[in-house]
Amino acid sequence: MNQSQLLKLGKERLKQEEIKEAENKAKRLLEFILQQSREEMIRNSLEEVSEEKQREYEEKLEEMIQGEPLQYITHLQEFMGQDFYVDENVLIPQPDTEILVEQAMKKIQSIEDTKIQILDLCTGSGAIVVSIAKILQENKKEYQMVATDISEKALKVAQKNATQNQVQIQFLQSDMFNNLEGIQFNIIVSNPPYIETKVIEILSKEVRKEPRIALDGGEDGLKFYRKILENAKQYLKTGGYVLVEIGYDQGEKLVKLWQELKENCQLKLITKEPIKDLGNNDRVMIFQKVAKEGE
Repeated sequence: MNQSQLLKLGKERLKQEEIKEAENKAKRLLEFILQQSREEMIRNSLEEVSEEKQREYEEKLEEMIQGEPLQYITHLQEFMGQDFYVDENVLIPQPDTEILVEQAMKKIQSIEDTKIQILDLCTGSGAIVVSIAKILQENKKEYQMVATDISEKALKVAQKNATQNQVQIQFLQSDMFNNLEGIQFNIIVSNPPYIETKVIEILSKEVRKEPRIALDGGEDGLKFYRKILENAKQYLKTGGYVLVEIGYDQGEKLVKLWQELKENCQLKLITKEPIKDLGNNDRVMIFQKVAKEGE
């Protein structure tokens, strides 16, 4: 069987199982198995494929049909124009999260401090903090980055991505703010777990393959936002910003939560309407730390 025939088999197999983006996924999987670029695949379309590689391709197709994300097979996901390593210990970075990075950069550019200090909570693969660090480094801006996650395995992935992208970030194993001491930041950014516990079981097979700890936002999906709003003031400089990614239906819920906590959280909501993502869904909300009365 040549490459073209094997690719056709892959496309048909995934389409038969109603896998989304079947054609693109079949191509990307074969590129990975054969270790060829898209251009090489086109040039070599009539080349025969060994039985071993055919068998490997078909085995991986079956894994995808059972729900295994392509990115966990190839260990690759593009985000903000950079390649990131991913495995089953981290969420797969999604294009909509790029909105969070873009909004963080806008706020960073408005800060006059010589050295920008940034905290990324629930860092996972490190895609957010690494992307921000990469941009700041290219702009020759001095920065201090700290990123936390409760998962030691996730932090190893994040460190791998920082090394791969040649940026300096301090990674700490921490349940949210628990292990942070004595540092105040200009920016706190987070894409925390935000799916309601009961909803997880009805998600797609692919999403359910991602680590539950990175998906489960508690009974109401707001568990981690509550922690952020209650504790951020201790770790944020006056005038600093908190930027969070939210679920498509969480804008009003987060506003209500903030209204419950605002007397003590010392944060002003500066996005009355959530910032939209590429699909016009609610995606990012921004808060700013205000000075206490008398300060």
